[in-house]
Amino acid sequence: MGELTGKQKRYLRGLAHDLKPTVYIGKHGLTEALYESAEEALEHHELIKVKFVDFKEEKLELAAQIEERLDCESVGKIGHHVLFFRPARAPEHRQIKLPKVAG
Repeated sequence: MGELTGKQKRYLRGLAHDLKPTVYIGKHGLTEALYESAEEALEHHELIKVKFVDFKEEKLELAAQIEERLDCESVGKIGHHVLFFRPARAPEHRQIKLPKVAG
């Protein structure tokens, strides 16, 4: 996935303001089931909010692992929540239209 600009990330954070967490990271951490759930949520919604119930101190490292594994990008962190974005793989299923990149 290509790098998002600051303007695009701000736009996505605005869209995510009213989102409820889709995925929760609890005492078992990053499990195969969690990755599958996040993958499905990203494919369906494109923008998801992940809540860290446990592992709050390690959330930045875990967020980086999620980004790498699911080929998505973290677009914001608010408290114990991290926002992830990845456009739907099929262009006809994309719901979020990002602001154009200047240049």
